[in-house]
Amino acid sequence: MGDLTTYHLIIIFSSTIIISYFFNLYSKKSGIPSVLLLIVFGVVISGILSLFKIDVLSTTTKHDVLEVLGVIGLVLIVLEAALDLKLLRDKVGVIIKSLFVSVVGLGLTSFVSAYLLNYFIADLDLLNALLFTIPLSILSSAIILPSIDSLEENKREFMIYESTFSDIIGIVSFYAVLNMVESSSNRNVLPDTFKGLFFTIIISVVISYVLIYIFQNLKGHAKLFLLIAVLLLLYSVGKMLHLSSLIIILIFGIILNNYRLFFKGFLKDFIIEEKVEGILNNFKMITVESAFVVRTFFFIIFGWTISLVSLFSIKVFFYGFVLIAIIYFFRMLVLFIFNGTFRISNISPELFLAPRGLITILLFYAIPDSITKGYPEFNGILLFVILFSCLIMTWSLMNEKKNKERLKEEDFEIIDSDNLESEEENIQEN
Repeated sequence: MGDLTTYHLIIIFSSTIIISYFFNLYSKKSGIPSVLLLIVFGVVISGILSLFKIDVLSTTTKHDVLEVLGVIGLVLIVLEAALDLKLLRDKVGVIIKSLFVSVVGLGLTSFVSAYLLNYFIADLDLLNALLFTIPLSILSSAIILPSIDSLEENKREFMIYESTFSDIIGIVSFYAVLNMVESSSNRNVLPDTFKGLFFTIIISVVISYVLIYIFQNLKGHAKLFLLIAVLLLLYSVGKMLHLSSLIIILIFGIILNNYRLFFKGFLKDFIIEEKVEGILNNFKMITVESAFVVRTFFFIIFGWTISLVSLFSIKVFFYGFVLIAIIYFFRMLVLFIFNGTFRISNISPELFLAPRGLITILLFYAIPDSITKGYPEFNGILLFVILFSCLIMTWSLMNEKKNKERLKEEDFEIIDSDNLESEEENIQEN
C-alpha cells in the first residue's frame, strides 16, 4: 500500500462517503444521477494516481474488489426495490405491464443487437454475440432507483418494477446462453433453465416464510445484519448451484413488505405483527444505508478501473452508436405498444430512463476469457453504452425538473393573478 497508513485509509474511506452524500444532494437538485458523478470521481482519482505514479491496487485486485462489491450491491439493490413494492389489487396492471415491457424490450434489444454484431463481425457467432448484448440490454436498477424520487407515483412504480424484472430476467437469460455456449448439447439447456427457475421460486417462498418466522423471535441488536448475511449466503450458494438466486432476494423482500397478504388464515398465527412490522421498518433503513455505501465504492472503483483511451476507436464509436440506437428504438416501440399511444410526451421520461450499470458490468466480467480475448474493443463499447445511456438519462431528468419548475411558476402566476383580481373586486365593492 506504499506510504498509506491506517489513518490515511480511514480518512479516504470517510471522505468518500461524505463526498457521495453530497453527490446525492446535488443529484436531487440538478437531476444528474449520483452514479454518473461517482464514475467521473473514480476516473479523476485514477488520473491523479497515474499522474503521481501511485499504485494503490493492482488491476486484478481492483476487478476482484469490484466483483465482490457488485454482488453485494446487486443483492441490496434488489432487496431495496422489493421492500418498496406493495402488492395491492390496483397494482396488478402496472406489474403485468412492467413485466411484459421488460421481457419484450430485453428480448428484442439483445437479439437484434446480437444479429447485427454477428453480421458485422464474421468470426463472432450468434450465441457468443448474445453474451455481449444481453448485459447491454438490461436496465440498471442501481442507477434508476436512487434517481426517480421526483417522478409521479405511477411512473416511479413502473420504473421500479421494470428495472427489477429486467435485472432478474437478464441474469437468467445470460446464464442460460452461457450454459448453451459451454454445453456440448444445447437440447436440454432451456428445459433445465425453466425447471431451475420453477424450483428456485418454490424454494424462495418456503425460505421467506421460514426466515420471517425465525427472525421475529430472535433477540439482540445485530439481527438485521445477520439477516443480510443469511440472504447473501443463500444468494451465493444458489449461484454455485446454478440457480436464479436473485429471485430468492426478490421474493423474500416482497413477502416481508406484504406480510399481511401472505400470512393469512392459519398462517397468521405464526407471526407477531408488531415484531414483523418493527423488523420491516428497521430492515428498510439498514438496506437503504448499506446499498448507498456499497454502490458508492462500486462505481468509484469502476471509474478507477476504466480506460478512457478505449473510447477513442472508430469501431467503438460505430458499434456503440448502433447499440444505443437499437436500445432506444425498441424501448420506444415497446412503450408505444404497451401504453397504447404514439406520442413521445406520453412515454416521457420513461423512454429515456434506460441506463446500463452494475449488472451490465458484472455480467461482462462473467463472460469467459476464451471469448472476450478475441474482441478487446468490447471493453470500450461497454464503457460507451454505460456513459451515453447515463448521459441521456441525465438530460431527461434535468429536462423533467425544468418542466416541473416552469409549471410551478405558471401556477404561482395564476394564483397571484386570481388574488389580484379578488383584491380589485373587494376594492370596487367597498
